[in-house]
Amino acid sequence: MTRSPQSFTIKDFPLQCGVTLPEAQLVYQTYGELNGDRSNVILYPTSYGAQHPDLEWLIGRDRILDPSRWFILIPNMFGNGLSSSPSNNPRCGLQEQGFWFSHLDNIQAQDQLLREVFGIEQIALVYGWSMGAQQAYHWGALGGDRVQRLAALCGTARTTEHNRLFLLSLRAALTADPAWDGERFTGMPDRGFRAYARIYASWAASQAYYRERLYVALGYATLEDYLVQSWEAGYRRRDPHNLLGMIDTWLHCNIGDNPTYQGDYTLALQSIQARTLVMPATTDLYFPPEDCHAEAMLIPQAEYRPIPSIWGHRAGNPYQNPADEAFIRAAVAELLATPVN
Repeated sequence: MTRSPQSFTIKDFPLQCGVTLPEAQLVYQTYGELNGDRSNVILYPTSYGAQHPDLEWLIGRDRILDPSRWFILIPNMFGNGLSSSPSNNPRCGLQEQGFWFSHLDNIQAQDQLLREVFGIEQIALVYGWSMGAQQAYHWGALGGDRVQRLAALCGTARTTEHNRLFLLSLRAALTADPAWDGERFTGMPDRGFRAYARIYASWAASQAYYRERLYVALGYATLEDYLVQSWEAGYRRRDPHNLLGMIDTWLHCNIGDNPTYQGDYTLALQSIQARTLVMPATTDLYFPPEDCHAEAMLIPQAEYRPIPSIWGHRAGNPYQNPADEAFIRAAVAELLATPVN
């Protein structure tokens, strides 16, 4: 049976940026059945630009997350166009208006959803890729012993200076379009999308990926065809205000920036009690393995297991790449089979 997505409403929801939303909407989808003692929960937060249907490919009996055993819940991140976002809530703005969603906002809303709708206290696994990994780390630091395991794929617990430059270049590309009036888009930013997609594509896969022209095996005749039909077309499905809003969330990512840790990033990582699988890709240009390894060394029960792949950042979301999927599936199965204290 295919379930319809559900929406959870939170009244008078205070955001970390200082704005209080009269109503915040958290749209979510579930897969599998919650068992009697609510011990089989996997939380799977969304990544940049993604909505829950984009993530369903790895849910299945023979995939990375098995719904015949686990109750899998995908909460759509604020700003992604389904949950409260600049495109669907006039109270949601952008950095230009002093507005942004933080991962603290995401985690607090997800926590309310789990407790109030499902009565869930324990989470067997928080699984996340990219911005989903950022949320997984926040869950580990803020959830205490409620979170038994984390799988953080191709993401870090705070945004580095180098990563910030990438994000600022994306933001600059979109807002350089003539349709941008300094606060909003007055029309479709066609030139902005064209530049944005090319910046994104240049970082998302490795130099070796392009050298070996792996996109040809995916059905694209030329590099330009790949850029237009895959990258540009994919992001044109999203409202450009939401794309900027999610960049703002990413820019503000810091696991220590909350009342619990008062800016102490190291203490936040050291406080993670969950068994943690840190899985960068060996060729990731956004989240280099060195950055991920440094964080793994601070987490008491972390295993550092990089994905040996030339797919770069995309190795962590390998819907077109069976070898990397098999590597991740084996690692996650091992993590889920590991007893917790």
